[in-house]
Amino acid sequence: MKRSGQPWGLARKATAIALLLVCVLLAAQLSAAAPANPAPIPNIFKPASTPADSIFSLSRLVLAVTSAIFAVVFGLLAYSVAKFRKRKGDDSREPPQVYGSLQVELAWTVIPILIVLVLFLATARVIHSIQDAPKPPGTIEVVAIGHQFWWEFRYPALGVVTANELHVPVSDPSQPTPTFLTLLSADTDHSFWVPQLAGKTDLIPNHPNHTWIDPHETGLYVGQCAQYCGTQHAKMLLRVYVDSPQQFDEWIRAQKMPALTDPAANEGRQIFESTACVNCHAVSGTIADGHFGPDLTHLMSRDTIASGAAPNTHENLRLWIQTPDAIKPGSLMPAMQMSDHDIDALTNYLETLR
Repeated sequence: MKRSGQPWGLARKATAIALLLVCVLLAAQLSAAAPANPAPIPNIFKPASTPADSIFSLSRLVLAVTSAIFAVVFGLLAYSVAKFRKRKGDDSREPPQVYGSLQVELAWTVIPILIVLVLFLATARVIHSIQDAPKPPGTIEVVAIGHQFWWEFRYPALGVVTANELHVPVSDPSQPTPTFLTLLSADTDHSFWVPQLAGKTDLIPNHPNHTWIDPHETGLYVGQCAQYCGTQHAKMLLRVYVDSPQQFDEWIRAQKMPALTDPAANEGRQIFESTACVNCHAVSGTIADGHFGPDLTHLMSRDTIASGAAPNTHENLRLWIQTPDAIKPGSLMPAMQMSDHDIDALTNYLETLR
């Protein structure tokens, strides 16, 4: 019986190895076919802000402690299995039992208490340093409002309103200029999370929350809503652009400007102002003053549309107006029942909002 089973066992092993090789080759092919400049991927192992760095340091401590516990427990288990395994000649009698060992009971009581105490104190220290951080001079204050399924960013002291793409200045450790965010929700629970800049912080209706970031390097950092909030929760993305102080000042100046008026796009503007667009969106200098959807005053200054779901191109913008579900199924953006001519004119008008 044993000999007849061996060929089947070898066949199964050979099949498993072949499948593994196929998977490896397929993964290599997909990697080779990936675009040269893929979208940035959040990386929790490369913190670029003080809150994220504090959380990462705490996670390393927790990992070190739990790894040590695992090594000790596994080592004792392996030792017990090897030393006390059944041998030939064993009489199968129960080994001597130990009862009421004060040393053993103290060890398994005191050591876990000390471990929990160390982890508790380390965690409390990090929570305190993040939640009770002081606001130094030059702090940027932003109100972030979560909507289904997009982000609204308001800079009250600077008079700027934008959507989905947050701009903040880089923070010099010698002269910190952190960005403090007040988190609000317009509808349901959301969660603000940019892994390289800070931990997750919930946005709860009628319950303001707070977080802050002080990025140490310029660049683009991506995140998303980390709390299920409806059909398009997975595409409620956000982008944080960390600019140099000069770039940030220039961006603020540009955002304060009213919408540009291009006579060539007057037809599209008339369509925009005479349809339901003005009920949801705002464009400074026009009659559009809606707040249900993103502010479009400087729409074309953004790299993406639909809360990061698609690049901000002519084709995607036109498709988003015509059939939003083609980009973001289940979004609350209604499909505009317009002729192709009107959609083209409206798209051309929106492309002047820079």
